[in-house]
Amino acid sequence: MAEQITMPRLSDTMEEGTVVKWHKNVGDKVSEGDVLADIETDKAIQEFESEFDGVLLYQGVKEGQSAPVDAVLAVIGEKGEKFSVGEPAENKTEQKPEEKPAEAPAAAKAQPTSEIPAGVSVVTMPRLSDTMEEGTVAKWHKKIGDQIAEGDILADIETDKAVQEFESEDEGTLLYIGAEEGSSMPVEAILAIIGPKGTDVSGIVAGFGKTEKPKEEAAKPTEEKKAEPANNQETKAETATAGGRIFASPLAKKLAEEKGIDLSQVKGSGDGGRIVKKDIENYTPSEKSAAASAAPSAVFNFKAGEDRTIPNSQMRKVIAKRLGESKFTAPHYYLNVEIDMENCIDSRNKIKAADPESKISYNDIVVKACAMALRKHPQVNSSWTDQQIIIHGNINIGVAVAVDDGLLVPVINNSDFKTLSEISAEVRDLAGRARERKINANEMEGSTFTVSNLGMFGIESFTSIINQPNSCILSVGAIIEKPVVKNGEIAVGHTMKLSLACDHRTVDGATGAKFLQTLRTYLENPVTMLI
Repeated sequence: MAEQITMPRLSDTMEEGTVVKWHKNVGDKVSEGDVLADIETDKAIQEFESEFDGVLLYQGVKEGQSAPVDAVLAVIGEKGEKFSVGEPAENKTEQKPEEKPAEAPAAAKAQPTSEIPAGVSVVTMPRLSDTMEEGTVAKWHKKIGDQIAEGDILADIETDKAVQEFESEDEGTLLYIGAEEGSSMPVEAILAIIGPKGTDVSGIVAGFGKTEKPKEEAAKPTEEKKAEPANNQETKAETATAGGRIFASPLAKKLAEEKGIDLSQVKGSGDGGRIVKKDIENYTPSEKSAAASAAPSAVFNFKAGEDRTIPNSQMRKVIAKRLGESKFTAPHYYLNVEIDMENCIDSRNKIKAADPESKISYNDIVVKACAMALRKHPQVNSSWTDQQIIIHGNINIGVAVAVDDGLLVPVINNSDFKTLSEISAEVRDLAGRARERKINANEMEGSTFTVSNLGMFGIESFTSIINQPNSCILSVGAIIEKPVVKNGEIAVGHTMKLSLACDHRTVDGATGAKFLQTLRTYLENPVTMLI
């Protein structure tokens, strides 16, 4: 029987591979251990060995071409053996001109363009942010059989940045749900199908390569689970963990933390034993586990000598990926200055005296000063691409905000045209909603420069990783009271340290230095921002 070989995942960050060289051609005999091809990943070029004996019947990717992980790479079988692959049809004809092309499997034949009946709409997992790769259904607002009108909220979708309501653009009956509450799926996977009542959508689901069972079928194992003894904690632990790691949805983790439930004692009903929201809501601890789960936070209450695992959230995964890409692709360098803040402090005090309700912070003043300095030094307000450097016409400053599970960066658009009061109000609104995970994805997109401030934690100075596609990020430290030299004498002063991280591909050292000089002028003499 012919064996289908797919593009292997040769590193934990690999999403696609490029065939640098084929070591075997169609018709060649292949033995287990033979090198089939050299595969280039995001990290290195590796030899890929065959695990099968036979004849190479098909090559799915040509030399120099790329394909996603799990795409068909090759087929090995007996000489002359008929076989079928899902893609690509044109390659099958080229590789076997003497044979009649084999019939495609049902999943490949049921292409959406030909299998969707009139009036039926397939709703896929939307890409709600530029960094989103998969989403989690936090809550369904509709169930199968419900009538849907355009504009109705179908579900709450949790991305790597926020939880957002997802509205329907179609009308009809909800015929299919592709993910249970608390379950995740990649962008563009089938989220739901809407159409005339009674329409058979099984072919559509198959056509999209869907492996999950419809909601009605998925409910059966849950019913069987209820018959299990409630105190079977050994079974629960085995189902919910793998290699010491606990698999749970972000919503389930949050609920477990709030209720003080030890996730290792919960049996998951999701795919592969993954713990979802309803598992936490229905969980009843046994006497043995009750004491262990009585702590206010099962995830973060550690005992001496005890290792605990915390599943990576969507946000944490994206932070790790994006910052890793930035650090290892953009050649960072750092410029540091110390600012005399006496005049800035005096200016802020005068603003508060004139308007006691004013909530303008030093960070707001820094954002405004950065915006005006960027207008004078547009090269700093840029992005790198392989083909060109983009000098952005708008100045949109991202303000890094710490949240429970990581970092979000709301964006103040057209910062140079806004007053201090407008910037202050907008930062407070966006930061507050970001901490509550109620901010919209589009409010965190389009930044051209980023400000990160740890001064409120007493940090005097630090360096940040550039928030790509920005070229620079400014790290802001605390205002420190210390002895300074003024007019040849030692006096008490207030200073603040700034560190500018620059991408050397777009911003040269002199360019970054001139930007900091202008920024220093604005902060040390805020009145100059009015000129």
